[in-house]
Amino acid sequence: MASSERSRRLVRIVALALMLLPIHTLPLLAAEQVAKPVAPVVENAALEEKSVVKKLVGIASYYAKKFHGRATTSGERYHPEKMTAAHQSLPLGTKVLVRNLANDKEVTVVVNDRCRKKGFPFIDLSRAAARKLGFLGQGKAKVAIIPLTEEES
Repeated sequence: MASSERSRRLVRIVALALMLLPIHTLPLLAAEQVAKPVAPVVENAALEEKSVVKKLVGIASYYAKKFHGRATTSGERYHPEKMTAAHQSLPLGTKVLVRNLANDKEVTVVVNDRCRKKGFPFIDLSRAAARKLGFLGQGKAKVAIIPLTEEES
């Protein structure tokens, strides 16, 4: 009985410590908020568009052969020799520059499909795009994903 009472007491102490931890760190969070400079208000809409994330680093993979001819989210049929991609959140029709960080090869693809949700930037490429980036036999590669604007594409 003595050991179970001791373990209950330990559990209570740990639970109390975990509840008090967020309260203890509140002054630190408040100091961080005060220390941050206030960003100036952007008046021009063109400047606002340029503040969009320019570069995401993530993992790229490519479509399996079994997807050839299947419909994508945009309604197009997937063809492995077209420069297309699937991304979890970029708008359909967005042109994206994908750079393989291992060998600095680049390819421009059009997002025409959705892929599964991940906690990190993730893109599925057509087999032709993976071939141009040099990771077709490897399955995955670490890449930089750079959405292109109308002027850049």
